[in-house]
Amino acid sequence: MHKDDGYISYIINPKSGASSGKHMVAKFNDYLRKKGYDVRTCFTKSLDHAREMAEDAGRSEDCQMVAVAGGDGTARDVIHGLEGSGKPLMVIPCGTENLLANELGYDVKTKTLIKAFEGGETRSLDLGCANGQHFTSIAGFGFDGEVVHRVNMERSGHINHLDYFWPMWRTLWEHKYPNFKLTVDGEEIFEGCGLIFVGNISRYAVGLELLHYADYSDGLLDVCFYKCNSRLHLAKHSVTSILKIHSDMSDVVYRQGKVIEISSSDEGVYSELDGDPGPDLPVKIEVIPQAVNVIVPPGAKPAGIRTRLLRIIG
Repeated sequence: MHKDDGYISYIINPKSGASSGKHMVAKFNDYLRKKGYDVRTCFTKSLDHAREMAEDAGRSEDCQMVAVAGGDGTARDVIHGLEGSGKPLMVIPCGTENLLANELGYDVKTKTLIKAFEGGETRSLDLGCANGQHFTSIAGFGFDGEVVHRVNMERSGHINHLDYFWPMWRTLWEHKYPNFKLTVDGEEIFEGCGLIFVGNISRYAVGLELLHYADYSDGLLDVCFYKCNSRLHLAKHSVTSILKIHSDMSDVVYRQGKVIEISSSDEGVYSELDGDPGPDLPVKIEVIPQAVNVIVPPGAKPAGIRTRLLRIIG
């Protein structure tokens, strides 16, 4: 990229972020300006506002690139706005979990952003769409969806990892494992009690590799159905997931596909998309292949647990 090729739209969520992320946002902005780039900084007022600013940048012939600084929700809506525009996007991690940025290989160092920018390497990124709602990373159904629902009911602004403790604890003791019916590309895969993850990336919170065959540019979504009906069973799944052997277990169903359908005979089953409340069931999830082009660091690999812990400490 050259400074004469057009301006850079820098979309920032001012409510997001640990201190390490905010420092990166400022330092990278300074770097671009010192290099002579025309940086147009925009602060989001809502997720819809983030999408609208991205749409404007995507339509502008004078915009050469978009950078988004925020959490997974902000990144998701900016990506939705850029869908199909062909404009390269840089995702700067400064939210609570930063699932997508972690998967793309970003860490807590400004020099990683600079290397990615100067390298100019891009990869296509698929999107998931659940009943018309987009997501970039992972959708959860059942236990995970209920935790997010509780967090959302109690939140009053920016959240951190501690805000998840009590909602998760209450869900652990109060959750009733719903009966799901899972269909992948028209084939009924399983029906029974448990929890489901559908995703575009391999790693979930704190680096758990729940969907370890996932590739965000392969045109497929990965599905992991944990058969589960008790706290003890959930604990067993947690251990096998940490050890990365869960998909080999007889009580786990793992599939890939383009169209995922999930329904339940129970009422009040919650879902979440990228850490935000998702749609009611039944839900139909479709992949949108090669929706946007994302800038990745040279030799990028998903960020490990150490990087994620450093970001949490912030």
